[in-house]
Amino acid sequence: MLVLYETSLGYCLFKLTDAAKAEQADVWQEFESPEKASRLLKLKSLHRFTSTATAVEDFTSIKEGKLGKGLKQFLSDEILAKGKNKETLVVAESKLAHAIDKKLGIKAVMDSQYMEIFRGIRSQLATLLNGLDPKDLATMSLGLSHSLSRFKLKFSPDKVDTMIVQAIALLDDLDKEINIYAMRVKEWYGWHFPEMAKIIADNIAYAKVIKTMGFRTNAATTDFAAILPEDLEATLKAAAEISMGTEISDSDIAHINSLCDQVISISSYRTQLAEYLRNRMNAIAPNLTALVGELVGARLISHAGSLLSLAKHPASTVQILGAEKALFRALKTKHDTPKYGLIYHASLIGQAPPKLKGKMARMVATKAALSIRVDALTEVDDKSEATAPSIGLENRAKLEARLRALEGQADGASMRAAGSAFKQQRFQMTGETKTASPCRRRYRRRWT
Repeated sequence: MLVLYETSLGYCLFKLTDAAKAEQADVWQEFESPEKASRLLKLKSLHRFTSTATAVEDFTSIKEGKLGKGLKQFLSDEILAKGKNKETLVVAESKLAHAIDKKLGIKAVMDSQYMEIFRGIRSQLATLLNGLDPKDLATMSLGLSHSLSRFKLKFSPDKVDTMIVQAIALLDDLDKEINIYAMRVKEWYGWHFPEMAKIIADNIAYAKVIKTMGFRTNAATTDFAAILPEDLEATLKAAAEISMGTEISDSDIAHINSLCDQVISISSYRTQLAEYLRNRMNAIAPNLTALVGELVGARLISHAGSLLSLAKHPASTVQILGAEKALFRALKTKHDTPKYGLIYHASLIGQAPPKLKGKMARMVATKAALSIRVDALTEVDDKSEATAPSIGLENRAKLEARLRALEGQADGASMRAAGSAFKQQRFQMTGETKTASPCRRRYRRRWT
C-alpha cells in the first residue's frame, strides 16, 4: 500500500510496510516516536517543486479536485512506469482520488480510517524526510500559504463582492444602532418634553431639534426653519408652552446632547455607506441592481456568499432564498411552501396586488437569475457604462408591462364576477293562481 502526502517541499510517496496496521483504531501509537514511524513508513520517492509558482498551481489544482501536471507526471513515473499500478494509493482528498483513478487508472482511495496516518506523517514529517530541519519546512509552508492567499485574492480583483457582503451587513447593524439610540433619546428627553415625540416622528429631525433647542423653554426663541416645516414648527412651539414635562438639569441635557450627536453622526455615515453600496453594486452587478435594486441585490449576494455562488443557483432557489426555515417547516408539516424570500422586498413585487405577488415573484426570480449570470460571467472590459445594465433594464420593462397586463386581466375578471352576481333572475311561470278571499270581495262591493 502506497501513501501520497503533499508538503510545501513537494510530493512524498511513502510505502506502508504493514497495511493491516493502517486499518486499526490505535494506529496513532505507531507515530509516538520517530523510530516507530520510520518502521511503519518508508519514503519511496520525493518530487520537489521547482518554484513557488509551480507549487501554487499544483495546490490550486488539488483544491479544485483536479490532477495537476506535476502530480500526474510524478505518479506516472513512480507507479505506472515501475509496474506498481496494482497497489492501492491512499490520498487525503476524495476528489483527488477520483481524478487519479479516472485519469491514470490507479486505484486511489480516501477513507476516514486513514486520517490517523496523515496526522502521524504530519507530526513526524521531518524524521520521515531523512532529517529535514522543521524550521526550514515551516518557513517554506508559510511562504507557500502567503502565495496561495495572494493568488486567491488576485484571482478576480475587479469583482471583490466581499466588500458588498460586508457593506450590507454593516448597513443592517447601523440601522439597529440608530433605532436603539433614537428610542433612548426619545425616552430620555420625553421626561422633559413628552409631547414632542408625537409631533416629530423622524428620528434624525428629533435629535437635531434637541441639539438646536436644548431646554423646551427655548423653543419660542429658536428658529427651526432648517429642520422642520412651518406647520410643525408652530405646533412644536405651541406644545412647548403648555408641556407637562418635568424639569431637567444642565448635566442631563449635556448627556442627551451627546447621545443626539451619536445619532446624527451614525445617520450621516449610514448615508455615505448606502451611497458606497449603490456604487459598488452598479459596478459589480449592474443588471441585478437595475432589476431588483441595490439593497435586495446585495442581500442576495450576501446570503449566497458571492456573486459566482449566486449565479449557480436556479431561479426557483433565488425566489425563496432567505426563506429556508419556512421552506423546511412547510416540507416537514406537508403545508404549502413559501412563494418568496429576500426577493419579496423588490419594488416590482411590492407594486403587485396581493393576489399577484406570488406570480410576480416567480417572474422576477427568473429574470434575476439571468441578470446574475450575465453579471458574474461577463468580463469586466465588456461592461461599459452605457451597456452594462441593458439586460436588467430591458427585463424590468418587460416585467412592468406584464404586471400591467395581469392587473388588467384581474380587473376584468372581477367586473365579470360582480356582474354575474347581480344578474337578474329569469322569470318563470309556476302555474299557481291566487284568488281573493270572499270577505275581500264583499268589502270591495260595499264601497262600489
